[in-house]
Amino acid sequence: LKFRLAGYPRKHNEGRVEVFYNDEWGTICDDDFTLGNAHVLCRHLGFVAATGWAHSAKYGKGVGRIWLDNVNCAGGEKSIGDCKHRGWGNSDCSHEEDAGVVCKDERIPGFKDSNVIEVRKLLARVATARIPQSTRGGCLGVGAWQARCVTLGTGKGARPVHAATGRVAGDTSTATGPAGRVSGLLSSHRLFTERQQLNYRLHSVSCTGTEVHLSMCSFEFYRGNASAACRAGMPVVVSCLPGPLFAAGSAHKKKQRQQQQGQPRIRLKGGARIGEGRVEVLKSSEWGTICDDRWNLLSASVVCRELGFGSAKEALTGARMGQGTGPIHLNEVQCQGTEKSLWSCPFRNITQEDCKHTEDAAVRCNIPYMGYENLIRLSGGRSRFEGRVEVAVGAGDGEQPRWGLVCGEGWGTLEAMVACRQLGLGFANHGLQETWYWDASNVTDMVMSGVKCGGHEMSLSHCQHHGTSLSCRNTGTRFAAGVICSETASDLLLHAPLVQETAYIEDRPLHMLYCAAEENCLSSSARLANWPYGHRRLLRFSSQIHNHGRADFRPKAGRHSWVWHECH
Repeated sequence: LKFRLAGYPRKHNEGRVEVFYNDEWGTICDDDFTLGNAHVLCRHLGFVAATGWAHSAKYGKGVGRIWLDNVNCAGGEKSIGDCKHRGWGNSDCSHEEDAGVVCKDERIPGFKDSNVIEVRKLLARVATARIPQSTRGGCLGVGAWQARCVTLGTGKGARPVHAATGRVAGDTSTATGPAGRVSGLLSSHRLFTERQQLNYRLHSVSCTGTEVHLSMCSFEFYRGNASAACRAGMPVVVSCLPGPLFAAGSAHKKKQRQQQQGQPRIRLKGGARIGEGRVEVLKSSEWGTICDDRWNLLSASVVCRELGFGSAKEALTGARMGQGTGPIHLNEVQCQGTEKSLWSCPFRNITQEDCKHTEDAAVRCNIPYMGYENLIRLSGGRSRFEGRVEVAVGAGDGEQPRWGLVCGEGWGTLEAMVACRQLGLGFANHGLQETWYWDASNVTDMVMSGVKCGGHEMSLSHCQHHGTSLSCRNTGTRFAAGVICSETASDLLLHAPLVQETAYIEDRPLHMLYCAAEENCLSSSARLANWPYGHRRLLRFSSQIHNHGRADFRPKAGRHSWVWHECH
């Protein structure tokens, strides 16, 4: 059984319930429907529980069969099929009685969202095609794997392959660059195909170039004797290039500086990893968010490609990447997939009643596999999210990498952010300069020092550091850098307009400022004042700090170390 939510208008956690049974999608009748039924269905859909249900086709009338009627669940059943009902396909209802559910907006841990391209499953549908890792970095390869291959026609067919893997297609019509390297591979590849019996599964693959995934292109299966197929052709050859964000070299940095001069009109915020986050757009010189009504993979892919990534693998709704601030600029964005920019897509202007920041849209984009996570590891921690940082150096052509420690001197939150991102472990909770309590590894040599990161880098090797000229005052293992990572984090934001609105000047007598002096709230010149006579001129204001992140804010000092002070 498969389940999905459908209908309009609705949020991501509510809708008409549709069930896939006997190779056909159908609905459920609302006769005798209860909250217990809704609980079971919401768990099928990946939510922890139901908060309500809807009758009389509130989310619109469905089509096809009405699979279930007079369903009666206690609420604890593992499957809707375990509940009492009239039997599959036995119903006296019309689609005007289609049932809907409202689920609690909390996902079952590990459950996969329906608005996700599951690369492995979909590739299995197109004859288990996978881009091979023929060269270092996985950016170039010949398309023959497991005695299967895909034969592509000419034209735009290559792009979705790379979109799905987060790579940008190279122009195979030229004899230079990656395409030239591919032509160099062809002769050796012909020898390979002559020696190996290949079974072709697909042919006549035709893509428009806007598809989110190769499986969404049109194609045909070979029937009968697959080994005798493709007589006029050979296994497909593809050439991929990392997008500009992932290219190395000074030319790229120069280009990046030029791009930064013209302010972008779209960005991702709140994501722990490269290529994911809440979508924010710039309109009338003010950054704002997008409402998640009708938000889908096509629109998300336009965002990802505009930002230099591959296609989208997830279109996230319900502020899954945290709530934004400021205006909500766009609603009901409906891209076709051909657009160069999100601003070219049809959308509806927002009104205050339409959306709240709890409905901010977000994306996860496909990005190139760069292998950065193979050059870093953690040791000694209590869980995989913490430990002493160990990095691999000297992994040249054919050489075995040498693992070593990072000097803890100057190591802080920004450096920890980069390390956690490189490890694929999310946000940084702490960057630690001493790790004597994680002494569980036989790696003892310092191999990196003077690490200084901006916080946006993809790898520690991209940060400033001393290179081979190590300089670390404390070279013992106890002074090696460590991190504690977290999949979620708080995100504190000061309410700046309130500070401006409430600020004023006050002349306050010194005898009323003893506590402020003890708390070091006064400037250093206050020590020279003639206490308790005279006064100080203070800037006073109110402030509010909001947490827009996906985790509670907790002070770094635990409650056991809080100190009572009479001034408080």
